[in-house]
Amino acid sequence: MAEVTAALVKELRELTGAGMMDCKKALAAVGADMDKAVDYLREKGLAGAQKKAGRIAAEGVVDTKLSDNGKDGVIVEVNAETDFVAKNEKFRNYVKEVALQALTTASAGIDAFMDEPWAGDTSLTVAQKLSSMIAIIGENMHIRRFEKINASEGFVETYIHAGGKIGVLLQVASNVDNPALHEMARNICMQIAALKPLYTSRDEVSAEYIEKEKEILLAQIKNDPKEASKPEKVIEGMIQGRISKELKDIVLLDQVAKENNANIVIQKFVRFETGEGLEKKSENFAEEVAKQMQG
Repeated sequence: MAEVTAALVKELRELTGAGMMDCKKALAAVGADMDKAVDYLREKGLAGAQKKAGRIAAEGVVDTKLSDNGKDGVIVEVNAETDFVAKNEKFRNYVKEVALQALTTASAGIDAFMDEPWAGDTSLTVAQKLSSMIAIIGENMHIRRFEKINASEGFVETYIHAGGKIGVLLQVASNVDNPALHEMARNICMQIAALKPLYTSRDEVSAEYIEKEKEILLAQIKNDPKEASKPEKVIEGMIQGRISKELKDIVLLDQVAKENNANIVIQKFVRFETGEGLEKKSENFAEEVAKQMQG
């Protein structure tokens, strides 16, 4: 009997979209025969996503979930192929279930998360539940990422924009917790959604980044005869001013607000935008119908 190797398990998982442990069991059951293992998974209903696995899933929904005490929060992105499915109630309810699972997961990364038992039915893994949803909805889907925040001293606030196109989590440290502070934190979340800051405070911006920007700005000034003729101190001031202006565009400055005798400090934020960084497939609907007719 052939040996079930990690390479074979990986190949079978890529072919079928089934979970790692299911692939390993399938290969063991059929003597490491790849074709038989695919059939085995199909018979078990674990490879229903096989034909859809290669399709680009760049639409979808970002959702957030907070714990009952407001101390913990999670943000997730689940992708589908079309905006039509992204608006589907069944898909959106599934995304909410993924967020609930991610809120309490002990998994640090997406791979471990996909292999853990699905909370709604522990006979399935998260990956297997995803495969069954792909079969039900009829499009390729992908749990792309999640991130958790814990505010041991303070609270987590959240904001969803445009029905799930953008989601924000905000960690706030505070000596009190009241509705006015939550409203202020939510307004900051809205600001994050709109302005796309990259950092919480200027302390997070690397010295290398600042030096590189200074070099670029200095080169720009030298290429302008009017600016290049100015005194060195003036040029240095111009560069510092432009750096400061640029940082305002990418940094959500540490903020301290006094309201109802409360001190609050913004500690961290996470901003997800659906499909950012993914290639989006542009299709001609008439051509797609023609392809299906020919098939």
